[in-house]
Amino acid sequence: MLQGISLLATGIVLFLFGMTKLSAKMQRFFTARMRSYIKYAVRKPLYGLLTGIISTVVLQSSSATTVLIIGMVSAGLISFYHSLGMILGADIGTTLTVQLVVWKVTELSPLFIVVGGALWVAGKTKWASIGEAVFYFGLLFFGLHLTALATSPLRDNPAIISFFQETKNPLLGFGIGIIFTGIVHASAIPISILVILAQQGLVGLDNALPVVFGANIGTTVTALMVGAVSGINGRKSAIAHLLFKCSGAIIGLAALPLFLSFIRFLSNSVAQQIALGHFLFNLLIVAVFIFLLKPFALLMEKRLPGKGDVLPLWPEYLDEECLENAAKALDCVKKELGRGVVLTQRMYAQLLQMMDEYREGKRRDVLYVGWVGSHLRTEIVQYLRKVSTYQLSPALSAKLFTFTAIIDDIARIGNEIVSIVDLLRDKTEQ
Repeated sequence: MLQGISLLATGIVLFLFGMTKLSAKMQRFFTARMRSYIKYAVRKPLYGLLTGIISTVVLQSSSATTVLIIGMVSAGLISFYHSLGMILGADIGTTLTVQLVVWKVTELSPLFIVVGGALWVAGKTKWASIGEAVFYFGLLFFGLHLTALATSPLRDNPAIISFFQETKNPLLGFGIGIIFTGIVHASAIPISILVILAQQGLVGLDNALPVVFGANIGTTVTALMVGAVSGINGRKSAIAHLLFKCSGAIIGLAALPLFLSFIRFLSNSVAQQIALGHFLFNLLIVAVFIFLLKPFALLMEKRLPGKGDVLPLWPEYLDEECLENAAKALDCVKKELGRGVVLTQRMYAQLLQMMDEYREGKRRDVLYVGWVGSHLRTEIVQYLRKVSTYQLSPALSAKLFTFTAIIDDIARIGNEIVSIVDLLRDKTEQ
């Protein structure tokens, strides 16, 4: 018994470790490409939905995706309204992990670990990076494989079988799902364990589905914790995530017999039925809200007043028309430099607030604004290079060199602010 509990705990820890490391690895990939990621997501709610799905499939964690979204909203990189479609997509994307368990990818986890580890150790920079991601992906599912091994003896235990057969109170299962997922911060763990138990004949759909509903609400805890230390729009996104899930749970529990019948119609396998229940629950939420995001956002704005500024992520003045002549182009650069100054002033104001009271959410906001400023500097420098190819008068040449010096100074100030913010974090942690 003790050995089984130890193996189960080891499996859960390995799953969480693999998921955390994989998410961190892939977040670095996303950060480098964040502007194109956002540019696509904000076109239409459906594009945001698709972006949320893809990012969660890559990150293997809807919590990681939602936290990333809340951080971007809080920093003013995207609006509250545009975040909603991405959050809905994140909830769909997270269902893939459970489906992979149904397909018994867990049995291939040692292969992923070996291949990924070999590439990580022996490969060059690019292949080593890929190998590291594959290794953590394998570790994630190896943790679930250990969980399956730990629970396999339970099918011969009459007390356990009797417990699962007799415990059919949906609200009890619903509560267990919320609490357990709130503790481990990952809905994939309890739902994957349910799939594993179903594969061993220990649990039926009637017992499992309320737990699935609860797990989907429990997974919002991480986002709510991040939202609590974020700006007003970040808090709105976190609360919206909770409201989406609660609405789905209310509908699902109210129509539970119908939900059960429909899922049983789609598949005879209990393990597959649980995975389908998880997917259909989140699909139901999308179907209810995707075309109502605009009025939903307006209602949230009315109930939780207060708007944060949304920062333009792309240059507003550096267009091709300005390149008609050097003087006009440099005037456009001057206007864009003004935006760079505003971004730096915003970082400085946030720094002053942090010196009074350090908050991790504020630190992330400073880093995001600094990231926008860094990209703006790159765009201005590239634009000035184009201008430098013109035949410039001495006055225009002097102006070009002055602007180059100014943008370098702005960048240095931004870097110093980031360094001070990191120092504040280190001092707080001591």
